[in-house]
Amino acid sequence: MALKLMYITKDPDVARIAQSVGVDRIIIDLERLGKAERQKNIDSVKSDHTVEDVAVLRRHLDRAELVVRVDPLNSCSQQEIRRVINNGADIVMLPMFRTAEEVKEFIGIVSGRAKTMLLLETAEAEAHIDEILMLPGIDEIHIGLNDLHLAHNMKFMFELLADGTVEYLCGKIAEKKIPYGFGGVSGIGGGSLPAERILAEHHRLGSSMVILSRSFCDPGKTTDIREVGRVFENGVEAIREFERFLFSRDEEYFRDNKTEIKNIVYGIVGCGLGSEER
Repeated sequence: MALKLMYITKDPDVARIAQSVGVDRIIIDLERLGKAERQKNIDSVKSDHTVEDVAVLRRHLDRAELVVRVDPLNSCSQQEIRRVINNGADIVMLPMFRTAEEVKEFIGIVSGRAKTMLLLETAEAEAHIDEILMLPGIDEIHIGLNDLHLAHNMKFMFELLADGTVEYLCGKIAEKKIPYGFGGVSGIGGGSLPAERILAEHHRLGSSMVILSRSFCDPGKTTDIREVGRVFENGVEAIREFERFLFSRDEEYFRDNKTEIKNIVYGIVGCGLGSEER
């Protein structure tokens, strides 16, 4: 099955282009609490999205689902989650949870009014994964490599692929038959760890979703909306073509790819590099 492609934007024009070429989900990112401090030393996106942007995009999306990443659980969560659902969120994503109790509270607040997606990105959540997966009401889980690699004191987020952490978590989630994905990916031919290697690992691990990273298309740098359209059209088609190629590969291909990922990742880490797909 083809991966669900997700892209973060609040721009209605970009969102319409993305869904028109087959991007499955648009993400509005409302997370603020603690993010700037956690990621102060890495080149990650610090979003300026608002709850009002959810309602704006809702009016422009007729094919792609609308995912909203809210803040980690706090005293305002009930109000925030209620507002994003009322504004049209199809899926609410919870970041930075640590315990089953937090997940249970989140599921209770959503209360079936939208789908729930957990963004698994803390060492504590990893340690409590069995307890968390026992809870009813989890619709999907995405493994967030940015914060999780920081929690592991790693230099490069794809070390989590190389050392087996992602495979371990995917295996646990798969046992519960909950759809899952991990990380982000650039366009075909891009990335310090090539996008083709990452996509092949998604296929091997049974992943069902991935975020198209800022390096896939950065409207801040590509300001001509027609060029944005060309980037999306060509980029999505290239990913789909590569996926079709993957469906015809045998187990040996994926074993060799896993080995090559380790070689590339540890080569990058050894050289002190760490250009990530954000």
